[in-house]
Amino acid sequence: MKTKTFLSIKVLTLFSFIFLLNSCTDLDEVFLDEIPGNTVSDPAGSLAAAYDRLGDGTFVDHGAIFAMQEYTTDEAILPTRGSDWGDGGKWRDMHEFTWSSSNAIIVGNWDLLTNGITRCITAIQSAEQSSIPEKKLFSAEAKALLAFYTYTTLDLYGQAPYKDPMDPKATLQILKADTQIDKLITDVEALIPDLADIGTQRTYHGRFTKQAAYGFLATMYLNRAVFKDRYNASSNFNFNEPALSGGGTDMDRVIYYTSLLIDSGKFSLESDYFKNFARDNDNGKELIFAISQKIDYIRNGSNSFAYVCMERNQRTSAANRGTNAACTTPEFYATWDGNHDDPRFEQHYQYADGTWFMNDGTDVSVPATDIVPKSANLPWFHFNRGIQAGLQYGPILLASGSLEMVGNRIKVSPLYMEKSTGTRMNFTPSLTFSDPTKSVFAQNEINQGARVFKYEFDPEGGNGNSNVDIPLFRLGGIYAMRAEAYFRKGNTGSAMDDLNKLRTSRKRESLFGNAAGKALTSLDSQQLYKELGFELYWELQRRPQSIRFGKYDLAGTAKAASQPFRRIFPIPQTVIDQKVFQQNQGYN
Repeated sequence: MKTKTFLSIKVLTLFSFIFLLNSCTDLDEVFLDEIPGNTVSDPAGSLAAAYDRLGDGTFVDHGAIFAMQEYTTDEAILPTRGSDWGDGGKWRDMHEFTWSSSNAIIVGNWDLLTNGITRCITAIQSAEQSSIPEKKLFSAEAKALLAFYTYTTLDLYGQAPYKDPMDPKATLQILKADTQIDKLITDVEALIPDLADIGTQRTYHGRFTKQAAYGFLATMYLNRAVFKDRYNASSNFNFNEPALSGGGTDMDRVIYYTSLLIDSGKFSLESDYFKNFARDNDNGKELIFAISQKIDYIRNGSNSFAYVCMERNQRTSAANRGTNAACTTPEFYATWDGNHDDPRFEQHYQYADGTWFMNDGTDVSVPATDIVPKSANLPWFHFNRGIQAGLQYGPILLASGSLEMVGNRIKVSPLYMEKSTGTRMNFTPSLTFSDPTKSVFAQNEINQGARVFKYEFDPEGGNGNSNVDIPLFRLGGIYAMRAEAYFRKGNTGSAMDDLNKLRTSRKRESLFGNAAGKALTSLDSQQLYKELGFELYWELQRRPQSIRFGKYDLAGTAKAASQPFRRIFPIPQTVIDQKVFQQNQGYN
């Protein structure tokens, strides 16, 4: 999907040299995280390649880490839709918990993550062997990224490879989640003095700063108990084990690190929740660590999280469309009952002339004055954001290749499914499979499933390209983590304060008088789990959340109750065949 530009090592080295020497603001924030490449000899180029692995599919494509962290949960499912999305059953495997060690998603993500580990080892070597002024900073960033890739690999697979970057004769080590989590935490804590404060030393949210480290450490402490006791059949994890540093418990350290971010004054909550996921979110107030995307000649970004839900006949312009793949589940949709007025649930779009897109059958037309950037003057149609259910409306593409117009405005019409032309585009919250154990739709059923339009569909540069920066740590998630930590310590009042800060800081669009979200008046474990979903849905967080709350093993739509060994994935069979790794429990 993504257009790639392949550059020679000489060009990469030139860009890296420019980055190191040029004090121009634009160059400060472009080259280090956006240069694709493999092994390059200079420290900046090596570090660029390590950063590039984050955005080159791994954390920005629905078929990569997203598929393992979201499609396996109550938030997301990608069913087979008639003649589409069969693909050997790899998508269904994720939600039906029928995956094996040869599933293409499991194999592909292992390759992506271990390639990230390899790139980081190269970047550490390159920085440590250099004499550049940024040696200490680049080395710290590369080590932090190595910890991040390793943590993600251990989270998903329970094991990860490692070799000492500074020992050319080092043997391959096999790290295990239950023992390595403590070392990852202490390693990242030790890096903090050498990392930059965000906004200094040419850093921003696309670089691994002290603030990114605080978010990462809070995440590791929050999940430490799960890493240490992954197969606990009752999901009775010890979240209040003594912490590794600073005194107190794991949850105290979550509170400590999240409070450093919340109290820093460097970040603030967006009143418009969906600005966090807009094509111009590069200046977002909540972004702590994000994958910086730009549609340019270096790397064109990924629109996958937006593209994957939108139907093929939903067109933001005459040159763009969706792909009718993923949707949310009836279980997750039902958690929003009584909360459809929450500003995070849905947002209507208003055009500059005051026209609102209501998507309820009352729309006649919208202005054609918004033009897709860098296009041949193509009118831009804006769909609503958030969770979309029910009958859908929008522009129709004519045989001439243009959108249907009414005078100089884009006509809004009832929409039908592209690959089932007699089937009305009706995103039903329910999913009715003829065999409840298999997520397979007949061709005339491919409209089913409420869709997640959380990330803005960026029509510039093709269906697959995007300027939307993908958050990995943002302030809303930091509040959510602190609320959970407070709750697990028995401090329900402080937990509710943080959740209400999230709820009431968000505002609805002016169509609804800019009304703030409503505060909670009580809180229990079930409501807390819902609140985490309200704030962080579609952000690669649901699988760890559901394991912590004992939800992951439960039966659901097209999923039977599962055993604890499914909380991690198998090591790919191709790796096992090399006789270095041993297969995870339950997959032999």
